[in-house]
Amino acid sequence: MIKGTKDKVVIPNCRGGIGSIEIHENVTKEDLVDGLSLFAKVVIHPHSTIGYHLHTDDAEAYYVLEGEGVFLNHNEERVNVKTGDLCLIKKGQSHGFENHSDNEVQLIAIVY
Repeated sequence: MIKGTKDKVVIPNCRGGIGSIEIHENVTKEDLVDGLSLFAKVVIHPHSTIGYHLHTDDAEAYYVLEGEGVFLNHNEERVNVKTGDLCLIKKGQSHGFENHSDNEVQLIAIVY
């Protein structure tokens, strides 16, 4: 199976955050790929955040493709991350992401 990128979706104030992000989805729940709810490139615009939120029914991984930011882990600790870092949360944990820079941060987001 080959899945191309679906239309870009711009989300203001994602999960109660500030600014905006864009999501370039390849796989969503509707695609019925066993064990995978989302596979997408996420662009966090400069000075934007993904608000701290809970994953009750799934886990998520962020792989930082480009840029630097701050990952809020399940203990609400702010951890600096950069290109090549992998951020993981388990089912039942919370997380968020902050971009305080003048540059975009690009991630691969996988929800499973």
